[in-house]
Amino acid sequence: MTSRTDVATIIDHTLLKPEATPADVDALVAEAKELGVLAVCVSPSMLPLRETGDLVVATVVGFPSGQVKPEIKAAETERAVADGADEVDMVINIGQAIAGDYDAVEADIRGVVEASGDALVKVIIESAALTDEQIVEVCARAEAAGADFVKTSTGFHPAGGASAHAVALMRETVGDRLGVKASGGIRTVEAAEEMISAGASRLGLSGSAAILAGLSD
Repeated sequence: MTSRTDVATIIDHTLLKPEATPADVDALVAEAKELGVLAVCVSPSMLPLRETGDLVVATVVGFPSGQVKPEIKAAETERAVADGADEVDMVINIGQAIAGDYDAVEADIRGVVEASGDALVKVIIESAALTDEQIVEVCARAEAAGADFVKTSTGFHPAGGASAHAVALMRETVGDRLGVKASGGIRTVEAAEEMISAGASRLGLSGSAAILAGLSD
């Protein structure tokens, strides 16, 4: 079993529900500090955050559909970084990937990377909506565009969230050159450990407390 401390250091404690209030986000930050996780991930409208201490602050861009003009994603990224985001999780244009227009996917990602300054960029590929071949190509394009991570899912797509198969395929594609974030539907200790074993170096969790409660050092 993976230790509680090890898992906590790779968690993005996440609240992206549309109905979330500023008070909910304040509670998320307080809980994240209490749990000792790495980061919080919130909607860009919630930035800047208050009293985050040592927490990494992550936000989302083009979320959750990815069907946003590239220049809007870039502008959203610039604003998020100006508002204190240390990391930006961007959604690709999934339709472009399915259509095989990988040049457009790469250009979209590069625009966000160039707008991100020193902020780390994670690329949400919505793996459950893609074939294995599409996953591999999109991950390769994310690396070519200068991204830091590839990420499985928004958690909002009807096709589903993270799977160990997708994580393993993503890790195989990017090697140790990029991070791999598993996110979407990870609600148990067993699921979290499965993702880590498959190659995830970051976990996006909304139920961090329950998972960490099931682990020990």
